[in-house]
Amino acid sequence: PLLQPFPIVGFSCQRGEEVMDKVEKLWRSVQESGVPVLKLTFAEIEEILGFPIDHAFLSYKKNSLAYGYEVKKISLKEKTVVFCQQI
Repeated sequence: PLLQPFPIVGFSCQRGEEVMDKVEKLWRSVQESGVPVLKLTFAEIEEILGFPIDHAFLSYKKNSLAYGYEVKKISLKEKTVVFCQQI
């Protein structure tokens, strides 16, 4: 075949990498809380991250699993996010 998949060592997409680093601050904060269920407001999350959250935040929510938590509920009406610790 003409196109063959191969690993790209050292490749990064700078913009995505920057966003991940900023979102990682949130996952670390949630992990450090150590509580089974944590509810944060959008304002609290933005304070942790240092930038306003938007719909792009939704695409990173699955990454919280690597820190032992699941994004269980995002309420646009209440402007809150509920995190549940994985057992």
